[in-house]
Amino acid sequence: MEVSTIGLDLAKNVFQAHGADASGCVVFRKQLRRKNVLEFFAKQPVCMVAMEACAGAHYWAREIGRFGHTVRLIPPAYVKPFVKRQKNDAADAEAICEAAQRPTMRFVAVKSEDAQASAVVFRARDLLVRQRTQVINSLRGHLAEYGFVTAQGPSHVAGLIEYVTDDKNTLPDAARLALAMLVDTLRSLEDRIRQLDHEIARRAREDADARRLATIPGVGPITATALTALAPAASTFKRGRDFAAWLGLTPLQRSTGGKQKLGATSKMGERTLRRLLILGASSVVRQAAHRGLPEGSWLGRMLVRKPRMLVIVALANKLARIVWALLAKGGVYGAPVAAG
Repeated sequence: MEVSTIGLDLAKNVFQAHGADASGCVVFRKQLRRKNVLEFFAKQPVCMVAMEACAGAHYWAREIGRFGHTVRLIPPAYVKPFVKRQKNDAADAEAICEAAQRPTMRFVAVKSEDAQASAVVFRARDLLVRQRTQVINSLRGHLAEYGFVTAQGPSHVAGLIEYVTDDKNTLPDAARLALAMLVDTLRSLEDRIRQLDHEIARRAREDADARRLATIPGVGPITATALTALAPAASTFKRGRDFAAWLGLTPLQRSTGGKQKLGATSKMGERTLRRLLILGASSVVRQAAHRGLPEGSWLGRMLVRKPRMLVIVALANKLARIVWALLAKGGVYGAPVAAG
């Protein structure tokens, strides 16, 4: 029997490989040490190699693909139904192999090193922004214990720093020392975030897709760079709705018996991109409240009839479909013309 599909369960040190022929019969089950993985696949006949889309999967997909193998990455949620009873490395590798042989299985596109680098830049910035928020909240909470309270928002952070560095206040020396460290940490985080913002802006200028996406209202350089770095190729999806569903911006379906029942937003997809598109939609709605909207526009009609947050999520869904259209068909965003 000649192997046609190999399911590879990734790990830190000991990998598990499961080989099957075209009919699904088992050809081999084999444990592989990390240092022997590439040597093993170099000796195998050209076949399909399937892995779960997890940490390190894109690296191994690129390396194994150099030997001529067709590499497929499967979302872990789609592999789980194929695991029989007990969960172990051998059962996982077998489940991956079986899942890859299904004709309707969905796969994850393999990312290049440059695409992963863009994702690293964005993820690092996202982490630093969360840490900055934690430090600001810590400063605000500690100073409230000493009777100093200021309004929320980034514009009031300078007041917190000014109070900590003021020698005339009554802060105890021990508290002043600790809070001064938090202030130094905050300044360091802001400097690093600024550096990454410059890198993101540079990538947004150099990337043609990011420049085209930035023409969409509510999509700035950060969101455009994140979309090009984190989203799969547009060809992965048949239509804009599929891309919006992947982002988790479509309603949950509980339809049966020919009756369509739609629930709340699914939130099943890429949470980072979903959050950015919702923030972008929120900014568009906020600007519309100040500047006004053309009479009879879709957004204006929605704001009259529906709650504000529902409109923001609906607009984020609309932005996702526009993003897919630009990535799939090219061109730049053109504002709809009101009917005369």
